[in-house]
Order: sequence, then structure tokens, then C-alpha cells
Amino acid sequence: MALARTTLNREAYKALREAILARKIPPGQKLVVRVLAEDLGLSPTPVKEALSALEREGLVVAVPHRGYFVLEPSLEDVREIYSLREVLEGLAARLAVEKNGKTLERRLERLFTKQCEAAEKGDIDTYGDLDLEFHRTFWEASGSKRLLATAETIDGQIRMLINSSAAIPGRLPLSRAEHEAILQAVRNKNPDAAEAAMRTHVRNAGRALEGFLLNK
Repeated sequence: MALARTTLNREAYKALREAILARKIPPGQKLVVRVLAEDLGLSPTPVKEALSALEREGLVVAVPHRGYFVLEPSLEDVREIYSLREVLEGLAARLAVEKNGKTLERRLERLFTKQCEAAEKGDIDTYGDLDLEFHRTFWEASGSKRLLATAETIDGQIRMLINSSAAIPGRLPLSRAEHEAILQAVRNKNPDAAEAAMRTHVRNAGRALEGFLLNK
């Protein structure tokens, strides 16, 4: 797993972020700089800087006199994150429809078709990947770099809990129907409807995740 000796801080950050989001390093686990540096084939300095960046992103917690730990989000964290996500993604949908028209519609049509195929096969992993791509399409089409960066940070924190809310029992058909409602608003070139449908979708996903966590 040794890394090339170029842009070491960035490479360490990417490697650790991917391992955390894939839950190869689970929530609550202590991150020992020496061990991580040996595993990545790096000196401790870029690993420490990567951990500091991940702490700023909210994926890692620094505990005084104890070191770094992977964030273990609480139910209150989930509620707070989804409240922010609802507003942010609603805005992204509105801006994307206002700015991108047919280009946005074509991209979403292709993604939605693939999502339906994955859902019919019961392929949750593929559906989850396409779900992220569906949302990312709006973030990127919004034309706001700050919105995109903030959405990625919030999404990273959610993915630590569960790769896709569609994996929650009974959630997938509802998620697909909500995506179709969002897509219909895009087809109709209606920013108000797109924002409302996106906010409903994110709100429902958050409630489903809360219920899932409460019953674990």
C-alpha cells in the first residue's frame, strides 16, 4: 500500500478518507500515526497533516491526551447533518434547474434509468453509487463551488454511518419514487418544484436513517 512520493499530504488524506468512508477503519477506532505511517509507507508528518484535515472535515475527532479517533456520529449529529443537507440540496436543485435545463435533464434521465435497473436486480451497492452520482449531478450543476465543497463534507459524514439510505429495509422503492418526482420537476423546468421534491427526499432519507439507528 506504499504511496508515490508526490503530494504526500494529499495522498495520505485521500487514502485515509477512502478507508474511513468504506468503513475499513470503523467509527470509534483510534488512529495511531506511527501505524498509519508504516502502512502507507510515509513519514509521520504527512499523516498528521492528513488527520488534521480530516478533523476539519468532521470525519475524525482529536481527543486531548488520547489522540485521533474516527468520528462515531450520534443520533443528534445525524439530525443536525440532515437538517443542513435538506437546505443545501434543495438549493442545489433549484440552482441546477435554473442554470442547466436540457443538459441536466439528459444526465439525470440516464442515471435514473440505471437506478431502476439496479433496483429491479436488488443491487443495493450499485444503487447507492448511482444515488450519490444523482445528488452530485445537482451539486455540480448548481454552479457554486462552495455549495459543492460543503455538500461533499456533509455527505462524507453520512456515508460513515451507512453507504446509502436505500439499504435500509423498505427504503429503496420510496427513494426511487422520490428521485422520479425530482426528475419530473427537472423535466418541467420548475425550480420551485425541484427544490421542494429534493427537500422532501432528503428529509425522508434522514427520518429513515434515524429510525434505523434507533432500532439497531
